[in-house]
Amino acid sequence: MCGIVGYIGPKQATTLLLEALRRMEYRGYDSAGIAVINGTGLKVRKAAGKLSNLEKQVAGDLPRGTVGIGHTRWATHGAPTTPNAHPHTDQSGRIALIHNGIIENSGSIRKALLKRGHTFTSETDTEVLAHLVGELYQGSLEEAVAAALREVDGAYGIAVICTEEPDVLVAARNGSPLIVGIGESERFVASDASPLLEHTRSVIYLDDGEMVILTRDGYRVRDLEVKHIDKPVNQIDWDLATIERGGYEHFMLKEICEQPESLANTLRGHLLEDEGTARVAGLNLTDDELMSVERIIITACGTSWHSGLIGEYMLEELARVPVEVEYASEFRYRNPVVNDRTLVVGISQSGETADTLAALREARRRGARTIGLVNVVGSTIAREVDGGTYLHAGPEVGVASTKAFTSQVAALALLTLRIGRLRNLSILQGRQFIQALTSLPAQIEQILSRTDELKVLAERFFTGNNALYLGRGVNFPVALEGALKLKEISYIHAEGYPAAEMKHGPIALIDENMPVVFIAPRDAVHSKIVSNIEEVKARGGKVLAICSEHDTEIERLADATFTIPQTLDLLTPMLTVVPLQLLSYYVAVRRGCNVDQPRNLAKSVTVE
Repeated sequence: MCGIVGYIGPKQATTLLLEALRRMEYRGYDSAGIAVINGTGLKVRKAAGKLSNLEKQVAGDLPRGTVGIGHTRWATHGAPTTPNAHPHTDQSGRIALIHNGIIENSGSIRKALLKRGHTFTSETDTEVLAHLVGELYQGSLEEAVAAALREVDGAYGIAVICTEEPDVLVAARNGSPLIVGIGESERFVASDASPLLEHTRSVIYLDDGEMVILTRDGYRVRDLEVKHIDKPVNQIDWDLATIERGGYEHFMLKEICEQPESLANTLRGHLLEDEGTARVAGLNLTDDELMSVERIIITACGTSWHSGLIGEYMLEELARVPVEVEYASEFRYRNPVVNDRTLVVGISQSGETADTLAALREARRRGARTIGLVNVVGSTIAREVDGGTYLHAGPEVGVASTKAFTSQVAALALLTLRIGRLRNLSILQGRQFIQALTSLPAQIEQILSRTDELKVLAERFFTGNNALYLGRGVNFPVALEGALKLKEISYIHAEGYPAAEMKHGPIALIDENMPVVFIAPRDAVHSKIVSNIEEVKARGGKVLAICSEHDTEIERLADATFTIPQTLDLLTPMLTVVPLQLLSYYVAVRRGCNVDQPRNLAKSVTVE
């Protein structure tokens, strides 16, 4: 969601801040702004819309100064207008503040400040916080920020500067990620690592309830009281080239095409073919502890939730453990039944998803063991769970998740192997599963070599307003994911359904204008889905089928087909989803949509 960046050092801040904000555009935003301190005071520039609007505004009058903060906003309190854009200033105009998150008691604080003579120019909770810091300022920005944050409830990641202390930048977090960058004679703070890589690889990850005070000479980390905190300096192990488009038209297409490599990276070093099992050392669970697990709950949001549904099929089939898949946003509000024999698995690409993090914290509070499947090293979920594994899929910049999905399913397959072999999965079954897993990257490569076929199929979709995606068994979640991708980036209404449920409602929608996508590989329910296709055809529906090679029966029935290589039934989702990702991409491009930054969406959802 919102992007935060701050800088203090010898360089001119404005150009650096604008470039950093450009590297965070992928997060999703609707306005942008900067604030810089120079010899004449505080220079604030902001604009609604894309970053280019802000760049045009400052082009003829570049604010000068070597300390500053920048922000891209995703609207929560108030519409995406210039007055609501960050940074916000206090009543005196000497303090500027940027904020990611939601201050839940901002309404009561605003009322109290209004009674004390404050006036506000925006609808935001952030301006309320800026005014509160300003009111508490008595010569120390550090103490004013700490005092203000002790009065607020909610989630925040903030960065604050003050003209009275031009050599200080204060930042703090509670629920919204912040990273501190340590460079030569310069310091940075940012929402994620992408804007830092050009300048430094040495970073500190702030935890909830922590503040950092950055100066030209160094930094200090403390809590909201007075306690000093020693933090380790970590090294980022990927470089700037990995977050560039590399010749692709869009990040999404690049990331779809990276899946053979990203999937191989997720599996690398984990598979033990001779033993028919997987090594997942990061789980921090002994064999006895895994054997004592009576139930698994997978909690996630969006695409990660869909991968969790596939994990449910794999774990129940091969490990014979009861599994429930929960929307993280609902989990902690329904008094879930968990105990010390429950394993709760949180899945999040960013490792910062607020709802998933809250669900995992609630599970731990109730005595459950928690593990995380995340892609971002050093993320909050990775630091707070009892164990887990990194996806190693590489940075994912496109808002619509693609390669993270296949890596999440692969990570769940590793977990399945590990638990299954401890229970009732034979060594021969384990070896067969491993052989099929290791073949997947090459099979995805085969699919990607035929993208021109999907460009042609996209011509059948791009003028439509609705689409129905149907699958059975382990490919029902793929139907959900395919529909999600289409509506996320092309703005076509699409629904995913279990194919057998079609006749309990959605069949009423089917006519010659309703495209229906079937995920229909040759698996254990193949004959059933053939019947479902016939039902659609009998009502004039237009069918596109994702099917196995040489499936003459489905090729005869469907209006169009795209074939995939054969693999084990439980692993087909990692193949069937790839053509659906590409189909959505080409439809969106054909419709002229902003593929990498679809409207109203954010890459990392760090508020509830």
